[in-house]
Amino acid sequence: MGTLTLQSGGALAAAHPPAPARSSYRRLRCGAAPIGLLFALALAGCDVNTQSQAPPPPAPSVTVAQPVKRTVTDWDEFTGRFEAIEEVQVRARVGGFINTVEFKDGAIVHAGDLLYTVDPRPFDAVALQAEGQLADARAKAELAKRELERGLTLVQTSAVSEQVVDQRRQALQAAHAAETQAEGTLKAAQLNVEFTHVLAPITGRVSRHLVTPGNLVQGSESGATLLTSIVSIDPIYIYFDVDEATYQRNSKLWFEGKRPSSRDTSNPVQVTLTVETKPSHEGKMDFLDNRLDISTATLRSRAIVPNKDLSILPGQFGRVRIIGSSPYEALMIPDDAIATDQSRKIVFVVRADNTVEARPVVLGPLDEGLRVIREGLKPGDHVIVDGLQRARIGAKVAPKMAQAPAGDKAPAGAKP
Repeated sequence: MGTLTLQSGGALAAAHPPAPARSSYRRLRCGAAPIGLLFALALAGCDVNTQSQAPPPPAPSVTVAQPVKRTVTDWDEFTGRFEAIEEVQVRARVGGFINTVEFKDGAIVHAGDLLYTVDPRPFDAVALQAEGQLADARAKAELAKRELERGLTLVQTSAVSEQVVDQRRQALQAAHAAETQAEGTLKAAQLNVEFTHVLAPITGRVSRHLVTPGNLVQGSESGATLLTSIVSIDPIYIYFDVDEATYQRNSKLWFEGKRPSSRDTSNPVQVTLTVETKPSHEGKMDFLDNRLDISTATLRSRAIVPNKDLSILPGQFGRVRIIGSSPYEALMIPDDAIATDQSRKIVFVVRADNTVEARPVVLGPLDEGLRVIREGLKPGDHVIVDGLQRARIGAKVAPKMAQAPAGDKAPAGAKP
């Protein structure tokens, strides 16, 4: 039995609790920890169940479009260089001192425009002398004619012999020959006077003047001095080389009646300048060489291009497109929708169940962002044109039809 003690305030308390009470107390403290742990584990289990029951993320949104079916024509493209149709080196035709330069360097000149003047005074003097010689020859010819006429009258009365008449006839012929010679001398002198005015032989753009006034130039008889040069601008040639494979393919199309030959027909061409992204000039085929170059296996070809705005100069580079097939029906999609898988070209197609499929395709020509698809697509396919980075093969997507049809642009390779 426990001992009672007196606490302050007069209350009596046991110094030690009864033995059964102490054992119950220990059991209560020892059982408290397992109950709290079980409660915590129960709460954790509720969190795990809550997380596993969260809804999956929504399928990514992509924009799709159906291929556009158009009638197109393939074009072959080559790099060419422009050259002038006419090019003239202007040289002095008579020797002398340059008096004036009558053109502005780099200007457009027309045929017959005055370019240079050479001092004409020596040639005027020679022409004047030739005129005098011609007048003397004509006078002698007139005298010989009258003497012959008198001789013919006198020979009828035997006043002169036949020998005298023959001599006078020969003198008249010599006088006519001297007159003709004098006329030729005068014409040559007049030509030299004319050549002192150097005129533009063609219409085109003139180069800079190579001789300034006061300098002596040599004529054509002793190595003519180069004065300047002129090249025609409008129209202009563009030369390019066609590879052997393309030539054989086009020849086969010609034999099959699917493409006209550029030898017989002025097939249209399109020209793109160096700084341009699409053709800006149109022309027509003008020439095909008669043999392939044995060193490059290419055929030299030429097209003629109008140049009304004079924006093209000889020597420039350009890209030439010529007809490479007969018209045919083709499917086209935006070029941005095409991806590369190693050596293959693929597009992402959305199936009926909204899953993504990678479809290998065979590409055709490109024009203004649209690419011709030769193989791999059908007209009803839904091709992803925007959101390729969010598409995964075999995964579901949320397709949205493009607002603007893919065929709003001009068809690839369409004939102008």
